[in-house]
Amino acid sequence: MKSLANRVALVTGGAGGIGTAVCEELAAFGATVVVGYRNSRESAEALAGRLPRSSFSHAALRAPVTDSIALGELAAEVDRRYGRCDILVNCAGTTRFVPHSRLDELDDTLIDEILATNVRGAFATVRALYPLMGRGGDALIVNISSIAAFTAMGSNIMYCASKAALDNMTKSLARALAPEIRVVSVSPGLVDTEFVRKMDKAWHDEQAERTPLKRLATPQEIARTVVAMATSLTFATGVVVPIDGGRPLG
Repeated sequence: MKSLANRVALVTGGAGGIGTAVCEELAAFGATVVVGYRNSRESAEALAGRLPRSSFSHAALRAPVTDSIALGELAAEVDRRYGRCDILVNCAGTTRFVPHSRLDELDDTLIDEILATNVRGAFATVRALYPLMGRGGDALIVNISSIAAFTAMGSNIMYCASKAALDNMTKSLARALAPEIRVVSVSPGLVDTEFVRKMDKAWHDEQAERTPLKRLATPQEIARTVVAMATSLTFATGVVVPIDGGRPLG
């Protein structure tokens, strides 16, 4: 796996469970990391401060993906500091558990929040950053999706739909931005984050038991897949890569 030295990576939702692991793995391979955050400034700054040294200084920058004006300011700041952005990881996302049969509980406010963050937010971030990314001619966008996109089983119906839209958008963007920028989706099953560990233990254990590998993915396994896309699987674009322990087989 090649080094990511002299490469600059921006991770939205960088202070979250998966986002933190992605930032750490990219930095471990030499990348300079911009930890994008919406509200978690202190956590993002602490993470940026403890990452291993790189060619440039790591940073924590505000990246509210539902605010296109702020994203334009973010792109300008990344350009000012580094003059480049080689890797963008769209890790920001939101959801809430609503049983699929309880349609009335999936209210318009929640629907709009999910779509604005998981779909429009990912697109708006790409829209803001792609001119900067295209300069190097060898850039990568990774959208963190979910197998809920095709299993239609997830925290709620609209979450599943949002991830299906994200995967479809990945393919459209891969076509539109080639050859300068590759675009892929990394599609985890259930990941053993703090958010998931707060759920009922019996439910957690049931999900692991129904997975052929008998456990949930770790955030580090998702992060290593992102790194592989940047360092080894360099002829992949427009694809959805499932990291799910065989969950759809269960």
